[in-house]
Parts: sequence; structure tokens; C-alpha cells
Amino acid sequence: MFYAVIPAGGSGTRLWPLSRAGHPKFLHALTGTPLSLLQATYGRLEGLATPECTYVVTGVAHAAAVARQLPGLPEGNILVEPTPRDSCAAIGLAAAVIARRDPSAVMGAFAADQLVRDVPAFQDTLHRAIEGAEDGLLMTIGITPTHPETGYGYLHVGEPTGTGDVCKVAEFAEKPQLDVAQRYVDSGEYLWNAGMFVWRVDVFLDELARQQPELHEGLRRIAEAWDTHDREEILAQLWPSLTKISVDFGVMEGAGAAGLVGTVPGNFGWNDVGDFHTLGELLETDTQGNVVVELAGLIDDPSYAAKPTVLMQDAERVVVVPRSGRLVAAVGVSDLIIVDTPDALLICPRSRAQDVKKLVDSLKERGSSELL
Repeated sequence: MFYAVIPAGGSGTRLWPLSRAGHPKFLHALTGTPLSLLQATYGRLEGLATPECTYVVTGVAHAAAVARQLPGLPEGNILVEPTPRDSCAAIGLAAAVIARRDPSAVMGAFAADQLVRDVPAFQDTLHRAIEGAEDGLLMTIGITPTHPETGYGYLHVGEPTGTGDVCKVAEFAEKPQLDVAQRYVDSGEYLWNAGMFVWRVDVFLDELARQQPELHEGLRRIAEAWDTHDREEILAQLWPSLTKISVDFGVMEGAGAAGLVGTVPGNFGWNDVGDFHTLGELLETDTQGNVVVELAGLIDDPSYAAKPTVLMQDAERVVVVPRSGRLVAAVGVSDLIIVDTPDALLICPRSRAQDVKKLVDSLKERGSSELL
């Protein structure tokens, strides 16, 4: 039986001021449809995992919004983290809870804030990854690169395993400089690391115990208490002390060095919607390359109900995200990002979209928590 886990955390700092800590990007409709990124992620897993076998791991601040956006998900399948402890704790918690209920389960973890255009191709790739997981490998789905992207990590593809097109992962490579990324793409030996994982829960937990024994022990004790009256007490006692580390650093890189990680290539229109420039590349443009992101809005936030208006004259390749309800007008400009919200206005060149995160860091340093 296949279990799907959707980690739904983070605040999407490169999409500020649209994405905030209280209303992160996975709750927004950024897919070109009325569906939020979370709803789209849940929808493409239908037919692979039943609602009873689907879990969302999220924070206290987002649990109610997740429940409203996914009414078909059983309430008990929303696993609520008291505080963020990074992806290894979040995914490990889900694995430990699932293992208590089904020790031989195959589980997949799929971030709530990614975009997939070709759902049938995604599901076909996932089936191939499940085959590798059933053979005892910790699987990661790699994306066939279309250009030398510096914003993604890479997987160095190793030897075939003999199961379909499953290959070992020879190395995890961090986000490269442009010349290195070009070399990766030209070699044909590298895939983008999409952060999509598939494994048997017993194999993953054994590897977690080998590399992160304290984290494993804490999650084991929390999972034991999960369906009891002691859950909140044990969570409060143990969760704050859990090792804060990503699943890539905490488990996958070490497992890869031990020859335990496999990958399959995927080509299904994947994107992590990391910044506004990327969003402008993904959505439909007018004849001048302009994009107006007409969002369906946060389902649980009626304050954004007013339909905005955008007026552009002699503008090219401008990305506008109108969220204040007032007119946004642009004349004679090009390659800009304009994000207008009720309490913050962002204007920057599309080439500096990645630097929006630096603004968020500055706001944190200033103590402007109300804008985060």
C-alpha cells in the first residue's frame, strides 16, 4: 500500500510580500487555476494514495487552513508540528507514524509548494520510483534539466540497478555556479534534485537511526504516543530538542555515499515556483510578455476579496501581482516585478527576483514581524 506525505511548511520568502509566515505560498493559487499549490499537490496524488493513506505535515498556524482547503482529508491525517524543525523531523514524524500503522508501507514525500504540469507523466514516474523503493532503495525523483539552473541542487546519476530505469545516485551536488551548472547539463549525467522522495518506511527509519540516532529516538517516542492521550505532553517535552536538519543533509547524502539511494528521471513540467520571475515564466503572457497573476486568493482570507485592476501602457515582460484592490498602472517599463498588497508594495527588476529574500532578512533584523 502506498502512503503519500505532503510537508507543508516554510514561508516562501522569495515570494514576499505575497507569501507571509501566516499565509505561505502553498496556500495560494499560483498554478494558473483556482487551486492552491497545496490542493494541486493533493490532487495529483489521487489514484495513487487514498485520502486515508495521505498525510499533511504542517505547523500550528496553518493546520486550520490546510483542513479547510482539503476537506476530504481525514482530520487525523494532518500531523501538526509545534514548531518548525526542518524537513528531516517533519518527514521523519510522518514515517514513524505510518510505520506504527503499517510497518511495511512504501511512502512518498512531496512538497506542498511545487508545480507539476503533466500529472499523468508524474504518476508514471512515481510508479517507477516505487519499484526502486520496493527493492530497498531510498528513492529520489530527478528532473531532466532543460537549462543550466543555479537555483537547484543536482543529482549525479550513477550505475543502473537493473530495475527499469532506476539508477544509483553517485553524488548529491549543491546549487552550483553557472559554469558548473552548464557542465552538469552538458554531461547528461545530472538531474535536478526536486526534493521528491519515495522509500519503504522501515528502510528510511533504519537509515535515520544510523545517521541521526537522537532524532530517530525522539520521533520513535513521539510516534508511540501519537494516538494516545499523552501526545501533547510528549510533543511538548521532546519536539523542541529534536535535531533541526534537512532530510537531504540528515539522511540522503549519507545514504547516497553508502550506495543506498536511487533515482529515476522525470519530465513532467516540474517547477518549485521559487520567485516572481519564475512565476512570470510559468503563467500565460500577453503579446508583450506581461503577466498579471489573477489569484483566486487565500480561501480562508476574505480580506483579499476585492478584484484588482491592472493597466499597462508600452510595458514589456512585467509581472504584476495585484492584491490591494486598487489600480496598478505601469507605463513605459520593462522586465519588472510589481507586487501590490494592502500593507506592502514590492518593485524590483526580474533579474533580482532571488534577492527578495534579502528584504525579508532585513525586516527580521529590524523586528518588523508584522510584515513577515
